[in-house]
Amino acid sequence: MTAAEAARSRNNTSLGALYTVLAMLGFAIMDAMSKWVVADYSIGQMMWIRYGVFCVFAWLLVRRKGLRAMARTRRPWLQGGRSILILVESAVFVLALAYLPLADTHALASTSPLIVIMFGVAFLGERAGPARWLAVVVGFLGMLLIVRPGLRSFDWPMLLPIVGAVMWAAYQVLVRVCTRTDSADTTFVWTAFAGLAATTLVGPWQWQWPSAIGWTLLIAIALLNALASYSLIRAFAVAEAGAVQPYSYTALVWVTILGLVVFGDFPDEWTILGTAIIVASSLYTWHHDRRNGSSRA
Repeated sequence: MTAAEAARSRNNTSLGALYTVLAMLGFAIMDAMSKWVVADYSIGQMMWIRYGVFCVFAWLLVRRKGLRAMARTRRPWLQGGRSILILVESAVFVLALAYLPLADTHALASTSPLIVIMFGVAFLGERAGPARWLAVVVGFLGMLLIVRPGLRSFDWPMLLPIVGAVMWAAYQVLVRVCTRTDSADTTFVWTAFAGLAATTLVGPWQWQWPSAIGWTLLIAIALLNALASYSLIRAFAVAEAGAVQPYSYTALVWVTILGLVVFGDFPDEWTILGTAIIVASSLYTWHHDRRNGSSRA
């Protein structure tokens, strides 16, 4: 691929949006299944099975190019650190699902696109004008409406999706950095095999032999995670992170529907209002960037 072709492939916003929407749908279904399964199996076991299937999927994807060739990277420490980060984030999020409703968990985690803006400025040297900083401030006000400190009994599990949002934002920024020098397949292979290596230190010690239904759900979760993760990596490979961020909010639609249908949960009016403010603040930034013909405010 020539430099010009590579540049064009990294700026296909429509394709990046499609990959992002598919990734969010996959993650939403996966999270609904995880909330169901985590009541019966340990998080360590779930992560170990997830990454075992992830590795098989990664090997099938790159076998013609060669696993060893695809694992070559100029930044092994960055790839390894990024892979462990998403593993920890996934575990934190599953833990949050064990305590919180599906929609509430995702509502708090929806602050991650705004955190991406801050991380982009801090670590990637991106510029953020008043419009972007206004979106960040308003978005966090929306988060406060959901948490309502001082106005409701604060439960510590509410911190989990917020911590996960910070990790998720950092992961997205690191994926973007990695795709500057490595292919999406290389990033995918590192995510799979570094995650398996890490979970092998924990998973076997928390093993409980699954039932037939348990195996079905655990493998389905793992397949959805692999497909959604690859779709998201492809999204960041073909489009700028800021350009596809608004489409990540489709996850809120999916999880609200799944939470209502599967668990009978529906977010209260304050959570809906806070989520709407968070989404609106990010959509405002996106609209502002498009109107100015640039992804940087």
